[in-house]
Amino acid sequence: MEKNKKGPYKVNAQTGKVYWWCSCGLSDNQPFCDGSHEGTDIKPKSFKAEKDGDIWLCGCKKTKNPPFCDGTHNSL
Repeated sequence: MEKNKKGPYKVNAQTGKVYWWCSCGLSDNQPFCDGSHEGTDIKPKSFKAEKDGDIWLCGCKKTKNPPFCDGTHNSL
């Protein structure tokens, strides 16, 4: 059962911290990976925060710029 949502997730990022964004939509820890993708061919996307502050991570999993929200959810 997918746990993704139509809108983005607001995350307060910390400079230099590595995050693992859930790209499968199965994680109980959205928008982050909890390993629920195991057994699928979908892999999480890692990224390192470039600065402190709020970022918007894709919740619908349809972004063309993973892991960041690009507004694609507005057309779903």
